[in-house]
Amino acid sequence: MAARVTGRVSAPAVLVGHSWGGFVITAAGTDDRVGALVYIAALAPDAGESTEALIGKFDPPPLFSHLDSEDGRLWIARAGISHFCGDLPEEERQLVWATQGAPRAELLGTRTDEVAWRSKPSQYIVAKQDHAINPELERFMAERIATTVEADTSHVPMLSRPELVLDSIRAAARQI
Repeated sequence: MAARVTGRVSAPAVLVGHSWGGFVITAAGTDDRVGALVYIAALAPDAGESTEALIGKFDPPPLFSHLDSEDGRLWIARAGISHFCGDLPEEERQLVWATQGAPRAELLGTRTDEVAWRSKPSQYIVAKQDHAINPELERFMAERIATTVEADTSHVPMLSRPELVLDSIRAAARQI
């Protein structure tokens, strides 16, 4: 999907990935049409690393005890939504819960050999109050790859601090 999108642009693109989407931009970002990457509280594997291996480097985040597995997909239980987006007003939390995407559980074992952050300028937003990805894991990944911004947010800074995210995207675009 990401390759189809980058195939439609003529200028260098900035790929932005949140959560597991960081895994996607890490691989897709090797395309010559990609000029920079922005990771938002995201997974940023190195060659051969799986999501499962990355997550296992640090204590599991609180959200993990509030995940349901059904039909091979992972869902956030209603009681766990505050661990995903606890800095949003209650009405917005419920909207996030009701519209959540449910990734396939098998994605946790996926590995990539292509690692765009090794050759492309990258920005990383560490969400210091993240209960979906351990903030220590985010710092670990950010330190090895990117210019880092730390934000006092939950797992969804693009919803709670959109101006911060926009600033990071603009900074990445200036690096192209």
